[in-house]
Amino acid sequence: MTITSPPSPAAPTPAAGRLSLQCEAIAADTTAIRSLDWDRSRFDIEFGLRNGTTYNSFLVRGELTALIDTSHLKFAGTWLPLLQEQIDPRSIDYLIVSHTEPDHSGLIGHLIDLHPEIEIVGSKVAIQFLEHQVHRPFRSRAVKSGDELDLGTNPDSGVQHRFEFLSAPNLHWPDTIFSFDHGTGTLYTCDAFGLHYCSEQLFDSDPGAIAPDFRFYYECLMGPNARSVLQALKRMDALPEISTIAVGHGPLLREHLSLWLDDYRAWSSQRSAGEAYAAICYVSQYGFCDRLSQAIARGVAKAEAGVQLVDLRATDPQELSALIGEASAVVVPTWPAEPDPELQASIGTLLAALKPKQWLACYDAYGGNDEPIDSVAGTLRSLNAQEAFTPLRIRQVPGAADYQRCEEAGTDLGQLLSRAKTIAAMKALDADLDKALGRLSGGLYVVTARQGHGEAARSGAMVASWVSQASFEPPGITVAVAKDRAIESLMQVGDRFVLNILREDNHQKLLRHFLRRFPPGADRFAGVTVLEEAAEGGPVLGDALAFLGCRVAQRMEGPDHWIIYAEVEQGKVADNSASTAVHHRKVGNHY
Repeated sequence: MTITSPPSPAAPTPAAGRLSLQCEAIAADTTAIRSLDWDRSRFDIEFGLRNGTTYNSFLVRGELTALIDTSHLKFAGTWLPLLQEQIDPRSIDYLIVSHTEPDHSGLIGHLIDLHPEIEIVGSKVAIQFLEHQVHRPFRSRAVKSGDELDLGTNPDSGVQHRFEFLSAPNLHWPDTIFSFDHGTGTLYTCDAFGLHYCSEQLFDSDPGAIAPDFRFYYECLMGPNARSVLQALKRMDALPEISTIAVGHGPLLREHLSLWLDDYRAWSSQRSAGEAYAAICYVSQYGFCDRLSQAIARGVAKAEAGVQLVDLRATDPQELSALIGEASAVVVPTWPAEPDPELQASIGTLLAALKPKQWLACYDAYGGNDEPIDSVAGTLRSLNAQEAFTPLRIRQVPGAADYQRCEEAGTDLGQLLSRAKTIAAMKALDADLDKALGRLSGGLYVVTARQGHGEAARSGAMVASWVSQASFEPPGITVAVAKDRAIESLMQVGDRFVLNILREDNHQKLLRHFLRRFPPGADRFAGVTVLEEAAEGGPVLGDALAFLGCRVAQRMEGPDHWIIYAEVEQGKVADNSASTAVHHRKVGNHY
């Protein structure tokens, strides 16, 4: 059953996005209620959505009844009436809260109003978060790994629905908990294993269609917590056979379950393989700390360095001390000027665990009453440690440019941590092979991209030489982009960019400009003549020989580069008498 809904008072207007609901049985006595947000274009750490998203909740009936998660507040006018069509809310015995991020918990307060005696089941941290979120008294039960909730046997199906809980902190919030229904083999994981992909396809019937979004979602949200992913997978291995993973976003995983689990295991093992890692600390539900820390962590991961997000509010003191003490780099946020006793103790544990040889850095959490960043930076400098990057000062509500600056700072840190590995890889290649590979030549280009306008604008640029025409109809090219390039985030499927073709007789100035190392957030185009409106995807360089306006159609992953296939939509030559600049290398294992 699919219902297209008019906007509720709390929802956007039709021009801002289409909203609909889907209600389908997925297992014995189990119904999925999916809120389809077709046109949502941004999420979490300001990464773009190409295919909208969904917010999934589930109703399970034994002798007793449990609802697993709610929905986004924008669905208040339609989700609640649909739930009431399925069941009298006063007949729901338990609300299992997988985690408390507003896109899944936005209607908990409404549900409590309808049924004040409902018992809310979640992790200890989730219950604490909800107390500050719903501003209503409620009955609750805190659970942890190994705890169970027995709904009893459904009299019609004869299936006993016995839930077992698995703690999964940091996937991707510190309060996350999985729920496994032994009666149906369904594992409810909320954000983990999900993807932002809006479709009426209930299950993963077309893996090719959803695989790029599945990977992108992992890279943005799960990759920075690869160690936590592996811990969750170990707990899942102890369960009986899992038939379905009922995710909080996108289609449910059933038809190709082993594929997705193998991907998570391989990606997370690769991320966790190195000894050197950066501990990116944050204070959950404080200012914009969560999202800013995720942006920094994503940047570190892009440089193939290890990273671990650490919640100062929720991490056990012993685990906190170990994570900080064993890290090669530690990034800390500003914190409240008068932290509560529990957070104050965690800050003390953090500072005591820091080591002299670690790389250290700090960033503004923008929580309203932060400890001034100069004070935090001074505390770190007093330890005589190495500064990983200049303190990130956030003076306003963070916008796209701020998140980009945080990501770029994280990438710089990741390159510091992976420097030894990079040098070793360069030396490992046979000398003759290295020289022969270097004889491959290519043109010289500058790729530019820009998204958004004003304060919401994000832009990037890079020198490229690994460019080739790849198709005639439609005209298409491939560009190899190193995974740690800042511009990579602006070259997702559907994004537009400009390929500026440099001229042989006048390319040195542009080459020197774009080859230099830019500090995080710096304007790559300062001092360069650009034609802003000449192409849709990004600036056209005034001194370029020609340009091509391109739209990304596909991305193929290589070991250290993304191979971007793009369709060419427009182009122009500035000087028909000039030639393209050519790049000749001496070696083949680095630029």
